Amino acid sequence: MRSVAMLDLRGEYNLFREEIRAGVEQVLESQQFIGGPAIAELEAALCQRYGVGHAIAISNGTDALLCALMALGIGHGDEVIVPSFTFFATAGTVWRTGAKPVFVDIDPCTFNLDPEKVSQAVTPRTRAIIPVHLFGQCADMDAINATARRHGIKVIEDAAQAIGATYNGLFAGKLGDIASLSFYPTKNLGGFGEGGMILTDDGELATVARQLRNHGESQRYHHDRVGGNFRLDTMKAAILLVKLRHLEEFTRRRRHNAALYDELLAGSPVTTPFVANGNEHVYHQYSILCDRRDELIAFLRDRGVATGVYYPVPLHRQRCFSSLGYPEGTLPVTEKTCSRILSIPCHPMLTEEEVRYVGSCIHEFCGTALATSGEAMNQSRERKRPVNVPTPRSRSGL
Repeated sequence: MRSVAMLDLRGEYNLFREEIRAGVEQVLESQQFIGGPAIAELEAALCQRYGVGHAIAISNGTDALLCALMALGIGHGDEVIVPSFTFFATAGTVWRTGAKPVFVDIDPCTFNLDPEKVSQAVTPRTRAIIPVHLFGQCADMDAINATARRHGIKVIEDAAQAIGATYNGLFAGKLGDIASLSFYPTKNLGGFGEGGMILTDDGELATVARQLRNHGESQRYHHDRVGGNFRLDTMKAAILLVKLRHLEEFTRRRRHNAALYDELLAGSPVTTPFVANGNEHVYHQYSILCDRRDELIAFLRDRGVATGVYYPVPLHRQRCFSSLGYPEGTLPVTEKTCSRILSIPCHPMLTEEEVRYVGSCIHEFCGTALATSGEAMNQSRERKRPVNVPTPRSRSGL
């Protein structure tokens, strides 16, 4: 039976095996496993590529978020606005600082924070907003930043899934006050183990974050603040430098696969990803909406196609946050999305034949036929916001 995986890390490794081993060998020869030259090289490379003033290598994406919150001085008595439709770390790190995560509903098309709901959620205790650039598409940052400026609060971009994505010509990570990246192995720039990065144009925030990642040291054994051990290993940085050289090509492949899915699934009842004006998506996930989601999962599994559900339970309904008092129905768009969302393989190692096979399986399940190339082109050209979904008044460029 044919098999189509959600990710092919072994295939990626085989492409860069010699480069990776050479990078690892350099670190082994140097014996500088903490703070070696590859750390500074990786930080400089990200600054240059994404146009930010400062990059601070961090132990993982979760610690990058936590360190950013700590650098901003967020803690007990503060509130931070976050989406509920996201990976746990977005809200978990807020909770760990002693602050309160305030969950807000999402735009039904992009799955990112709804700017109007963000504006309505601001209180005198609000210190920050964390927009998540989910699945590889940036949130509506013009509207979110306008709310933040109006109330004098900070914006922390959770760009864990969106390295290389752009919004109105600017890269994710340069759209707020401070941002976090993740290099978890499954990410678009995936490392060999855990890894993360903080990006910011604010020199003072960068200085504080660099201290916080090393127990708050300002100089050896002199601690200006209480931080943590948020350091990235040198060997991981050396491997990431190799993979960074190939990231643009891998992003191109992801976009090619996504465009082919758009064409193949035209005319089917599933909803394909909506890309808002001004955005360049990097397709960390290609996520569709399907009313019979669980049946489709089983159908695809029987045909050898792997899938993923990100995320089946919204954060406001997780047991650990029950004390915050978000009953079922509080965030209706989020809750409906969690019951319908499904991610299908879109990784850069896919062949065109595999993408077409997945598309044909979905049509088989739906009882529909693949669109001809002419029909698909016309439908793709006419892709708009789904019918009966209002455009938020604050949404810019739409």
